[in-house]
Amino acid sequence: MSEKIPEFAVVGRVNMGKSSVIATLLEIDDNELIRISPTPGETTMPTPYPVKFGKRECVRFIDTPGFSQAVEAMREIQKIHGEGTPGREALRKFVEQEPGFADEKNLLRPLLDGAGVLYVVDPSKPLRDDFLAEMEILRWTGRPRLAVLNLREGKGTEHEELWREKLGSAFNLVRTFDAHHAKYEQRLLLMKSLLEIEERNRAKLEETISLIEMEWEERRLDAAEIIRDFLAAALKMRAQARIDEKDESLPSRRHKKEEELKIEYFEKLKKLEKTCFSELLRIYRHHLLKVESAAENFREIDLESVETWMKWGLSRTQLTLIAAATGAAGGAVVDISTGGLTHGLGTLIGGIGGAGAAWFKGGMLPDLKVDMKGGLKLSTGETKEMVIGPPASPNFPWILLDGVLVRYGRILEKAHGRHDVEILEASDEEGYTKHFPPERRKVLGKWFAECAKGNRPVGKDVDTRVLLSLEESLGDVERVLESSGNAP
Repeated sequence: MSEKIPEFAVVGRVNMGKSSVIATLLEIDDNELIRISPTPGETTMPTPYPVKFGKRECVRFIDTPGFSQAVEAMREIQKIHGEGTPGREALRKFVEQEPGFADEKNLLRPLLDGAGVLYVVDPSKPLRDDFLAEMEILRWTGRPRLAVLNLREGKGTEHEELWREKLGSAFNLVRTFDAHHAKYEQRLLLMKSLLEIEERNRAKLEETISLIEMEWEERRLDAAEIIRDFLAAALKMRAQARIDEKDESLPSRRHKKEEELKIEYFEKLKKLEKTCFSELLRIYRHHLLKVESAAENFREIDLESVETWMKWGLSRTQLTLIAAATGAAGGAVVDISTGGLTHGLGTLIGGIGGAGAAWFKGGMLPDLKVDMKGGLKLSTGETKEMVIGPPASPNFPWILLDGVLVRYGRILEKAHGRHDVEILEASDEEGYTKHFPPERRKVLGKWFAECAKGNRPVGKDVDTRVLLSLEESLGDVERVLESSGNAP
């Protein structure tokens, strides 16, 4: 005999946000799977949404049609029952009778089959008789009942206390939830609330919650691995080309070749970033958060400006301490070619999406300075190899990492119940790296320095230390968002 799966029917009046609550709770932002629309009555039949881990279903949520004739349905049920308080038998007779009340009958069927109740209401609405009728009908089911106050952005809360008073007398538990802004912690809390109303399935629900927590930790580790590989590839990446010796001696032709390589370099970096964030969006199940737009433009970021150093990357003191701890020469030009020209990319890098964004897009590249320290290293023969590598500033990898972490925060902040398309971009806010503990900065700084030389350190211990450092950094982002009132 198969184990019974706990079920919870999400019910309420039309257009109260039932589908949005399910979408955010289960991280579904696909309109093909959950239809979210301002048009009332989009859900016409009960639709199950399973919570699965692997091939195993642990919990099932059921989206239902909204109440449309609650007062009339309540009177009909009372008529069927007669004197006293109606119960499940009267509700069953109501569902089986013909004709009429299609929405009410369809939403009651899963409840009569044993599902618990998640009743979604908008507390900005005045408490009318039809809402009271809905509560009464749901109370008659005798099923475990959780009322969810679905907060709406920009809506008033002057009716909330009255809602809580009435809901408290008809439901086992009342909780608030913002389907358009709830993040991981709020989703988890709502899942844990089910434990307080459903004792018979407690073991199954506890197991499901434990699996959700474990999966979230696995996602964070997977994200750290993706970011580690991106940073390594970005720091090792070079753009190079052969140049005739006679062309190298002509400033105009040499400058032309440099400009071509700069464009190539940033195009490569753009592709690396796009791949990195596409993978992060996949891990966190976002389809409507995009990584690029044709309308985006570059915004120049000066790594030597006071504003940039204060906002992203490390302070000069922190960079100096890391250089001393790791043996790196702070500010030294990275030797990016053997037997060819040595070029550092100066101190200007390009970014988009607001002040501080580190997107590298083609078309409007910033004026990248070419550092000619060390002179020209001529190769034998009639050609030389011109190689352009990452910016020479030792702050470059830290600013690159801050750009990743800030956008990681945007991914966590995007609720799946919002089905509007957005471009993933960094907001104008302070970075995270300057707040890292010294030991983490030391681990990452040493690894950055080696990667920038074109030689990613190998070895399980090195990879693990860097991976755990980045995972801790992602945890920092989550904690900052939580403490600011925007918890993931």
